Amino acid sequence: MDVKIEPSWKEVLKQEFTKPYFLQVTTHLKTERATGAVIYPPGSLIFNAFEQTPFDQLKVVILGQDPYHGPGQAHGLSFSVPDGVHPPPSLVNIYKELNRDIGMPIPSTGNLTKWAKQGVLLLNAVLTVRANEPASHSKIGWMDFTDAVIRKISQEKKGVVFLLWGRFAQEKQVLIDETKHSVLKAAHPSPFSADKGFFGCKHFSRTNEILTKEGLEPIDWNPA
Repeated sequence: MDVKIEPSWKEVLKQEFTKPYFLQVTTHLKTERATGAVIYPPGSLIFNAFEQTPFDQLKVVILGQDPYHGPGQAHGLSFSVPDGVHPPPSLVNIYKELNRDIGMPIPSTGNLTKWAKQGVLLLNAVLTVRANEPASHSKIGWMDFTDAVIRKISQEKKGVVFLLWGRFAQEKQVLIDETKHSVLKAAHPSPFSADKGFFGCKHFSRTNEILTKEGLEPIDWNPA
């Protein structure tokens, strides 16, 4: 199958696209669509995180779990929603922490494309979901793919900052070579857990301190 993905990623991941698990993912999605299932995000946006953040420009990884499952919310970037869609609760809490950490005013937009274009890979571990059924595609093979993505970043780059929020994301720490990269961990920004260690984590200022020490441009965290 010819996967439409940004060229630098296509080169890095080319071996993955012919593996049995990946063919299983594409077959599963085609079968579900053929039976009338609604799948988010739309096909053209499944690899949007890679499109917006080419491999050679990547500086930071923020790992999410799976896409938003409501209409019009998912656009292929973890925690982000398109312009005009109200920021979901976890993103509201991310903005609250940004306000506490660096004094950033709370933005009205939930679209984090501006982060992605500065080198922040907004990667969900699972890249698709059936409408109104959270985690419905968590076992179809996507995690084999995104684990391979994390491994490739770890192996082929250095000085990347990984932000792992919540237990699910932190289980991916074993894929990261911490002699070459920085890993920052905190509770998930969800309303169920943000008070248990996400608020006060200062991950945004700490990320910029690390990037600056590496001689890299810090991230402008204001998405507006």
